[in-house]
Amino acid sequence: MESLLRAWTGQDPNPDDYSNIQFWSNPERSGWLMKQGDYIKNWRRRWFVLKQGKLLWFKDNRVLSSSIPRGVIPVRNCLTVKGAEDALNKPCAFELSTSQDTMFFIADSEEEKEDWINSIGRSIVQHSKSLTDSEVVDYDSKR
Repeated sequence: MESLLRAWTGQDPNPDDYSNIQFWSNPERSGWLMKQGDYIKNWRRRWFVLKQGKLLWFKDNRVLSSSIPRGVIPVRNCLTVKGAEDALNKPCAFELSTSQDTMFFIADSEEEKEDWINSIGRSIVQHSKSLTDSEVVDYDSKR
């Protein structure tokens, strides 16, 4: 029933959005987050993978080459990623905004929240259409 609802509402990701990404191997970041549903505003725990400018999520953490993501967000479409504790009145919350939508997430800890914000923010900068390769800064090398 859930897969039928996802197909009907257009929530199933287009395979073209992730077909060239080996999301099951060496992600830039991965871990559990709570994600608010797009239509029914309940919270579900999902396994997230950030790789090659895409934020993908899965129902569980056993991600294989045959796994199909439940959703994909190209970070080049993202405008901001920032804390959202005040907006949701929940600790460890953050939001990811595109020109069409704002998605909310809750991490397990404040440190996890900050790590996700930094990783996604770095990926947004690296995959922005407005930057040339010479303008991209590797923040990890600055530590």
